[in-house]
Amino acid sequence: MTEKNKSQRIVIALGGNALQSGGGRITAEDQLAVVRQTCRHIAEITCMGHEIAIVHGNGPQVGRILLATETAKDITPPMPFDVCGAMSQGYIGYHIQQSLKYALNLKNKNVPVVTVATQMVVEEADPAFQNPTKPIGPFYTEEEARALEAEKGYVMREDAGRGWRRVVASPLPRKIVEIDAVKRLWDSTIVITCGGGGIPVLERPDGTLEGVAAVIDKDFAAELLAEQVEADILMILTEVEKVAINFNKPDQKDLSVLNLSDAARYAAEGHFAPGSMLPKVEAAMKFVRSNPTKRAIITSLDKSLEALEGTAGTVITFA
Repeated sequence: MTEKNKSQRIVIALGGNALQSGGGRITAEDQLAVVRQTCRHIAEITCMGHEIAIVHGNGPQVGRILLATETAKDITPPMPFDVCGAMSQGYIGYHIQQSLKYALNLKNKNVPVVTVATQMVVEEADPAFQNPTKPIGPFYTEEEARALEAEKGYVMREDAGRGWRRVVASPLPRKIVEIDAVKRLWDSTIVITCGGGGIPVLERPDGTLEGVAAVIDKDFAAELLAEQVEADILMILTEVEKVAINFNKPDQKDLSVLNLSDAARYAAEGHFAPGSMLPKVEAAMKFVRSNPTKRAIITSLDKSLEALEGTAGTVITFA
């Protein structure tokens, strides 16, 4: 195995397109079909000899779970937001662990795959609670969004030119409650953890944990996990192969390598959309800043193997 291809610790953050098709139906069965395709790529990474953990988003799923519980409120009490997040962790994790185990079995690789229901400590004083920014649930037209604001008191915002979505607070992750369990499992098991960014909880002075209504950005959760398991690579998988400046404009420029100083400058200039590419770039920057010898990769699922080889994607480096 060459130096480039040697076994490395990788935390993989899966974006929404790795869980469901943008133009497809939104049933659990259709999500499972997409996840099966996704896990074929992840199995390939494992079979290259790398050690991995998986973090996934849950924006559409937790939004639908919440909508279902609210719609049925006259029949059964609606679930609190943190419980909806836990439910999304369970069923998305179930789909991933089932599909990945099958994909590994096809390659005669017998590695256990488990989902850990993961709580993430956030701070009550986090300013995000005063400025909700995290999109959840389906897209709406502007007219539909205004109606939901008036009827339900939701905060609705336009999302990167794709439509309007509900937004909730997205506080920064501060501590992974189950990190010790993840570390103990690492050497023998592929762990699906920090699903949806983790179930957001507040840590009280007496040591108890209390769920709170928020969605933690899965990219920042993956970054914290990558730091704490001393990963070599933070790989953030999204819909596009490379990070770009002037995105969707005639002068769009795709970037193969992005150092910290340029990344910070482009972010300040507004090249990366909040709630979309910006948190990915910021999480990548934070990981590389924590250890200049490490690297972060942002790319698409179908280019993940090439990105590890250095022939695709955007690599974020210290300098």
